[in-house]
Amino acid sequence: MADSPYPKHAVRPLVGRFLATYWLETPLALKQAAALIAGEQSSGTFVSVPGETEELKNRFAARVESVRQEAIVRCPSLPGCCVQENRRPTRFHTGTVTISWPEENVGHNLAALISTVQGNLYEIAQVSGVKLLDLTLPDSMLQEFPGPKFGVIGSRKAVQVEDRPLIGTIIKPSVGLTPDVTAELVRTLIEAGVDFVKDDELMANPPHSPFEVRCQAIMRVVNEVADKTGRKIMYAANISDEWDAMRRHYDTLVSLGGTCAMLSINAVGPIAAKAICDFGQLVIHGHRNGFGMLHRHPALGIDFVAYQKLARLIGVDQLHVNGIDNKFWEPDDSVVRSIQACLAEQSGQRLLPVVSSGQWGGQAFETYRRTQTVDLLYMAGGGIMAHPRGPAQGVRAIQDAWSLAVAGYSLDQAAKKSQPLAEAIAKFGK
Repeated sequence: MADSPYPKHAVRPLVGRFLATYWLETPLALKQAAALIAGEQSSGTFVSVPGETEELKNRFAARVESVRQEAIVRCPSLPGCCVQENRRPTRFHTGTVTISWPEENVGHNLAALISTVQGNLYEIAQVSGVKLLDLTLPDSMLQEFPGPKFGVIGSRKAVQVEDRPLIGTIIKPSVGLTPDVTAELVRTLIEAGVDFVKDDELMANPPHSPFEVRCQAIMRVVNEVADKTGRKIMYAANISDEWDAMRRHYDTLVSLGGTCAMLSINAVGPIAAKAICDFGQLVIHGHRNGFGMLHRHPALGIDFVAYQKLARLIGVDQLHVNGIDNKFWEPDDSVVRSIQACLAEQSGQRLLPVVSSGQWGGQAFETYRRTQTVDLLYMAGGGIMAHPRGPAQGVRAIQDAWSLAVAGYSLDQAAKKSQPLAEAIAKFGK
């Protein structure tokens, strides 16, 4: 018998397995398509190669753990699907499959993990639809990723808010304001009673509002108000940039007494985002802008359940989930699932869901009815700034709405209890 290529003095193999669940559409039998993906994403290729021994395959090959058939459709969801040259299929099987890989294929390398579960499998010609639905890692892998340092509890502690959602807003207009004008707007918002203010994702480090100048002006206001009132809001400065600039922006924010930094996760990339999170001095507000490109098509990309698990490995503490009756395309059921996914514990931590997109007090009632939680960062831009009696009453309307929603009132009943909310309904209720 030939000597093993894995000598006894080698590092002890990692023995856990990680799993990914996919929705597939394929002209092949689902089990056959799943096996094709398992081979492509582990030890196999389209032909046998020298060195691909049975011992190697037994140790490193991915394997199909489960297959669940759903329906057969006639038209492919995505173009380019073929099984044989010049032959286009007319029947496509759909369903879910779960594939597992040995932990030692990737070690504790986040980039390798993402490349394994989200790599070339999207290119395979024999599938006409593939979406990553969920991801499960063994404890041995989870222990190697610190995950969110602050999460729900740390975010609440930073602004000293308990027993209700954190009320937040976004600096608008998104771009164009000078640092001094931005700082005065933030002063107005703080005086209105918000807990959280963030840069828009479009505002980073432009010539008309350089990051350091803007951050200094805003934190001067934040700290002045905190010194007078004892109440310090969380300002999420958008540090998204190239690596050296992001590190510099992070350090600037820490030196000014900041408590939170915002990252556009999909723009800076998961590895750069994780490196920022690993510094561990600031709450990290994870913005998912660009997620629609990864998720919106039902037959392609990644579901939020899997996405937020990757965000946890990165280490973000807060993550956008859209909102009930939002201004975008996402249906309410999807938003509710996203909130629930963030609030599920993993390694003892929960992500703080950031409810946003066209929110005002009116959606509080359905949001609470369907989620039964106040562990949210409830973000309203126009819903605060455009209140008929100004931002302070916009904040009050949202605070009243949540208090009354938790107490069991309907929207109509609550309108009779709160004048600011009644005015918001008259303005936004249509």
